[in-house]
Amino acid sequence: MKKTAYILIVLIIILVGGYSYIQLAFPKVGPAPEMLIEITPERIERGEYLAYNVMLCMDCHAVRDWSVYGGPPTPGTEGAGGDRFDQSMGFPGEFYSRNITPAGIGDWTDGEIYRLLTTGVKKDGDPIFPVMPYLNYGKMDPEDIKSVIAFLRTMEPIQASHPESKPDFPFNLILRTLPQEATPMPIPPKEDQIAYGEYLLNAAACADCHTNFEKGKYVGDFLAGGRVFQSPDGSILRSSNLTPHETGLKNWTSKMFVERFKIFVDSTYIPQAVKPGEFQTIMPWAMYAGMKTEDLEAIFAYIQTIEPSDNFVEKYIPASGK
Repeated sequence: MKKTAYILIVLIIILVGGYSYIQLAFPKVGPAPEMLIEITPERIERGEYLAYNVMLCMDCHAVRDWSVYGGPPTPGTEGAGGDRFDQSMGFPGEFYSRNITPAGIGDWTDGEIYRLLTTGVKKDGDPIFPVMPYLNYGKMDPEDIKSVIAFLRTMEPIQASHPESKPDFPFNLILRTLPQEATPMPIPPKEDQIAYGEYLLNAAACADCHTNFEKGKYVGDFLAGGRVFQSPDGSILRSSNLTPHETGLKNWTSKMFVERFKIFVDSTYIPQAVKPGEFQTIMPWAMYAGMKTEDLEAIFAYIQTIEPSDNFVEKYIPASGK
């Protein structure tokens, strides 16, 4: 009995010690940098473009209208947050996007916002769930991140509050170990189309959906698709294979790729209504469609250089077909 009690005491000490260590030692990133970003017309224009059409800040930090194909942001909610990601969608907890208008982050310093975007660590030192791809943003040119911050400062304040995110156990501990220091890179010149396309693909976080993803890390072939997204109605959606293989984009041209996006901003396009139980996609076509043609062309050029992956993807399985 004494031996058993001793073993239990030792186990409790180890567990408590391990829990305390993770809570105190992580996230392992430095303090928020001291910076004061000058808000210029050029930065605001660049930041708005990135926030709406490349990094898609306004995709998650808004209320998406799922009665329309692609779930575009409900007008007037951009930046207010409130989008929910929970267990019914395959996430390890309940996570809510925050209010990033001046009403929500007006008391944050530029450095605190910069650290959040590039390392995933909040003002209070706690980590955020990487549904916001801060690991990607940490590889971007600091000037681009500053432009986004400058734009956010100019947004119309929207008063909105949302529940606190609640990661499940033990992911709440794993979550603390995910943030890492940023490793920024300069924007490649547009003349180097492939490098420029790789930079944009990272900024747009295409791989987060089009590569299988587990515990904050990619698994499987890069951009080979097949990542599963479960809808609340029980239907299954899988991301497409983007690699230059027959089961992916091998037979596509750059023009076809660009037009697939641009159809959603064409003057003749009529938003498609989607009823509950009908095919829907989480791909924010309408927002990516606003990307510049030369930027979409660069992304396609880069995609053509990656390793082809033989991965046929059945993209949609309705709830009744399970």
